[in-house]
Amino acid sequence: MAGFRPHHAPEDCLHCEHRHLRMFCNLTPEALEDYDKIGIMMNHARGAKLFSEGDAARNVFVICFGQVKVSSTSRDGKTMILKIASPGDVLGLSAVLANVAHEVTAEVLEPCQVKTVRKQEFVEFLGRHGIASMHAAQSLSSEYLTVFQDAKRLALSGSAAGRLARLLLDWGRKAADGRAEIKFTMAFTHEEVANMAGTSRETVTRLLNQFRRDQWITIKGTSLTIQKPEQLERLTA
Repeated sequence: MAGFRPHHAPEDCLHCEHRHLRMFCNLTPEALEDYDKIGIMMNHARGAKLFSEGDAARNVFVICFGQVKVSSTSRDGKTMILKIASPGDVLGLSAVLANVAHEVTAEVLEPCQVKTVRKQEFVEFLGRHGIASMHAAQSLSSEYLTVFQDAKRLALSGSAAGRLARLLLDWGRKAADGRAEIKFTMAFTHEEVANMAGTSRETVTRLLNQFRRDQWITIKGTSLTIQKPEQLERLTA
């Protein structure tokens, strides 16, 4: 565990001021007190892997702060980025409940805080609290919808600009976590973004430069801020 704590990260679940914004963590006082007693808070540096494809599913990981890249690799070595997990997301849940190995890899994109709960502890916690079971089911449903929406974006969006705009908006709103400013860490290469948007690296570079010239976005280092989300929304229509 690294010797740092992400900015504004809580010491424990009871004192987290953001839990009411997050699907799984928005628990009743009784369930929250019980949840606070299980698992451990861990800080992870960029590049750390919470788990890898093929690993036995021994833990569930709830992201408190930061972003995690979830990806899968084909037999010929090609990697597909499936989603960017953000605060409130529960990783490893489907593998734990299905009692199968992880089918994806989860890699930390920026310094983050994660609550790690052993499989048995987590399953017993769900058994004690109906609201936690309901929130776990909602998390699985949200995961399914994310995959469906990604497939829909790739299959039905008529333009590369629209697909890229949708990616930027989705990432920004997740990272904003209820805040007005739509800002996130662009932790991918243009090649990786192109993979997710179903286009070429050259097209991604050209479109990002165009969005900057139009002052719809600003980019400083790896930080991207969406200045005019309404303009990007029009591209996705």
